[in-house]
Amino acid sequence: MVCRPRPAGYNVISARLPLQKTFFTIQKGRYKMPTLTDKDQKTLLKLARSVITSELIKSSDTERPAEISSVLAEKRGCFVTLHKKGVLRGCIGTIEPVKPLISCVEDNALNAAFRDPRFPPLKANELPDIDIEVSVLTVPRILEHKDGKELKAKLNPGVHGVILSKGWHSSTFLPQVWEQLPDTQIFLEHLCQKGGMEKTCWMDKDTVVKVYEAEYFSE
Repeated sequence: MVCRPRPAGYNVISARLPLQKTFFTIQKGRYKMPTLTDKDQKTLLKLARSVITSELIKSSDTERPAEISSVLAEKRGCFVTLHKKGVLRGCIGTIEPVKPLISCVEDNALNAAFRDPRFPPLKANELPDIDIEVSVLTVPRILEHKDGKELKAKLNPGVHGVILSKGWHSSTFLPQVWEQLPDTQIFLEHLCQKGGMEKTCWMDKDTVVKVYEAEYFSE
């Protein structure tokens, strides 16, 4: 799934982030996502760059870790985002936990570099200017609400990634998108439009709303 919109001023959405956890919370009684260590984070970032490099030079010598932690072997959803000199260059991910995290990152690094429909495939001469960001997701859960007012009250800007689904249409914004769209209503309107729906779809009773959290880090 392509992960982010490109509204006016989008190029400032993702300043480079330090190698640390941000916008991630655990609440009592909820699924607890195991925290990635600095080593885990570096392993994923190194792998993402290695598989992209190998594809560019048509080599089978991808540098994969000899051993991985139990967290990296756990099935998790993830997104990989590429920035070129601070500007979005590709972003694709998998929301549901269908593959081990390390495989999810490897697959989506290639997807972001070469299969994001918004951009041409990455070229070798661009790679030195590329920064890689990885987002690791919790399992999405339905956010129960009576109406649009309650939905806005329950959303936690900067923490919740949001999925809107109506009929055959579905779209998501990662928690990082709140940096560019901090107003909850505007955030939801953009998310509706991203999925090809009316901008008021978030107020419709037949629209399913799910939320998740993300632990994200970059080079």
